Amino acid sequence: MRLPTWIAQHLAALRAVLVFTVLLGLVYPLALVAVGQLPGLNHKTDGSLISSGGTTVGSALIGQSFTDADGNPVARYFQSRPSAAGDGYDPTSTSASNLGPESVVDTIATDPEESSESLLTQVCGRSKDVGELNGVDGRRPFCTDDGVGAVLAVFRADGLTGPVTRVVSVNQAAPATPFVPTYEGVTVEPAQPGEDYVAAGGVVTPIRGDAPADPAVPADAVTASASGLDPQISPAYAELQVNRVARERGADPAAVRELVKEHTDGRGLGFMGEPGVKVLELNLALDKQFAAR
Repeated sequence: MRLPTWIAQHLAALRAVLVFTVLLGLVYPLALVAVGQLPGLNHKTDGSLISSGGTTVGSALIGQSFTDADGNPVARYFQSRPSAAGDGYDPTSTSASNLGPESVVDTIATDPEESSESLLTQVCGRSKDVGELNGVDGRRPFCTDDGVGAVLAVFRADGLTGPVTRVVSVNQAAPATPFVPTYEGVTVEPAQPGEDYVAAGGVVTPIRGDAPADPAVPADAVTASASGLDPQISPAYAELQVNRVARERGADPAAVRELVKEHTDGRGLGFMGEPGVKVLELNLALDKQFAAR
């Protein structure tokens, strides 16, 4: 007995669904799992986990913070680069801050919970903190001494032209003292919470200051990676931290540098990307070789 055409078509579609469900929903995933367990691949497919003393302490693929309960950096450890993923290195919230080079004006609200820092102020604050932690000059161009973006809102008589009538340091809230006392002969005011000086007609004017053109604190120490999970830092940032770590552990800086060298990866295929220092593995090696005093 010949089935009606519409029933035959539905049965053919059902058979196709069942076949592809088995192939793509069962056979293919199980085949990939089996391949991932082959020697040489299983460590990576299992998450590249790192253990110490029989306990899993992290992954070679995901960075982590080395801070105390209050969020302050622990001086005996090398510090990772900043992270914008959740509260820091959260793989469920991996993301960048989405702030770009034009993010130079902070939001100073009457409610502190609604205030937010611009990318420039974040960079300035991080550079200041890293400099203080490691005993180097943390100044950067376009940053104030107190670690915020050195930016003025300049008001002129004719909008964009004419004599200056008012100047506000937009990232320093009252009662802070502005980083420069005057601008073109006009006294600089601190910002008042809740005021939008750009919308009011102020021209955003970053001030470079007298910071060195080549800051002592490298870029990866003050900027988060795109994923927020970067497990490595640059050799330059590691070198910046060597003396501090060696002092805290009572070790020879040369020996600490040797450990840094041992835990530094070269460029991919010899020419792609930049060398990177594996922070977690380096800190574990330090704990093993130079116990903290």
